[in-house]
Amino acid sequence: MEVQERIMDTAFGLFRQFGTRSITMDDIAERMGISKKTLYAHFTDKDDMVCQTISRFIHIVTEECIEDRKKSKDAIDELFLVMDMLDRRLRNMNPVIILDLQKVHSKAYQAFLDYQNNTLATMIRENMERGIQEGVYRPDIDIKILTQYRIHGCMICFQPEVFTGVNDMNKVQKVLLENFLYGVASVKGYQLIEEYKQLSQNK
Repeated sequence: MEVQERIMDTAFGLFRQFGTRSITMDDIAERMGISKKTLYAHFTDKDDMVCQTISRFIHIVTEECIEDRKKSKDAIDELFLVMDMLDRRLRNMNPVIILDLQKVHSKAYQAFLDYQNNTLATMIRENMERGIQEGVYRPDIDIKILTQYRIHGCMICFQPEVFTGVNDMNKVQKVLLENFLYGVASVKGYQLIEEYKQLSQNK
């Protein structure tokens, strides 16, 4: 299992930099210094490798989001912690990877869509419910509509053509998150956003 995980780590490092279509099994074997036979001992084919690698990345991100929720002081702190984690995980990721999944790796793309429409949607909804209970979000917000709004805001970093001349998609995510928070925050929440922003800038 350890070998398989190391293969997926190497593969994902290449996929995130170049996309999936331009990376071959030969490239991965060469990067690891192993034979293609070893790769095929763990994966049926490249499509299987892509699917398992993407599914593993989704699982890791989900687990880290759960941990961030547990250690956060409130709903706003949770989102700042998640944003820091995504900044590390998605830094320098080539947005072409999602297009590649959509066009070539349907099973992996479906896993991504399932995550987006189920796991991510649930976490966003629960964060808003938590924020209302804590009094840091306004009680009158429409959770159903804003959940969909936030999902598509998270995904927009994979559409760089939307932001012509902006190369830093992580910055896009941070700006969109801040504006989302200001939109749902109560007076108490607004003050917390300012505090957490200051703490984040001082790191």
